[in-house]
Amino acid sequence: MMNELRTLLKEFAPSLLFLGKFLGLYLILNFSYGLYIDYYFPDPDPVTIWASDHSGWVLQVLGEEVSVEPSYTGPKVWLKSGEKIILSVFEGCSGLNVGIIFFAFVMAFSSLNVRMLWFVPLGLIVIHLSNLVRIVLLYYVTIYRPNFVYFTHKYLFTGFLYLIILGLWYLWVMHWMPKKQKADS
Repeated sequence: MMNELRTLLKEFAPSLLFLGKFLGLYLILNFSYGLYIDYYFPDPDPVTIWASDHSGWVLQVLGEEVSVEPSYTGPKVWLKSGEKIILSVFEGCSGLNVGIIFFAFVMAFSSLNVRMLWFVPLGLIVIHLSNLVRIVLLYYVTIYRPNFVYFTHKYLFTGFLYLIILGLWYLWVMHWMPKKQKADS
C-alpha cells in the first residue's frame, strides 16, 4: 500500500508541485490585492482610476464626449456623457485580479528566467488592452443595448478576457517557456 502511494505521489509530483505553487502564489497575491483595495476604501484604487482614464481616452479617440470622474458614493469611477453616468467602473473591472491569475500561472509553471522577464509584462499589457476593449464595449452596450448589459458584462466580456488569458498561457507553454523546463514538466 505504501509503495503504491509513493509511486502515485512520484508520478503526480510535477502536477502537485504546480498546483501548490499556483494556489500559494494566487492566495498570497489575492490577499495582498484585498489589502490594497481595503487601503483605498471608500475611494477607488489608483489602478481602477488608471484603467478608467485609459478607457475614457479610447472613447474620446472614438469621438465620444466622455468624462471620467471618481464616484463620491463608493469605490468606483464613473464614465459620464455630459452629466449622465453611463458606466460605473468598480475595482474588479481594473483587470488587476485577472493579471494576478495570469502571473500566478506563469510563475507556477516554470521558474524565473529571462523569457519570463519579458513575457509577463507583455502579457499584462495584453490583458490591460483587452480589458480596455471590454470596458469600451460595455460603454456602448449600456448606451445602445441596455437590456444586454448584465449578460455582456457577466458572461460574454468576462469570457472574452479569460480566453485572452488562456491564449497567453498556451503561448507561454507551447512557444516561449524554456525547452528544459518543458521537458521537466
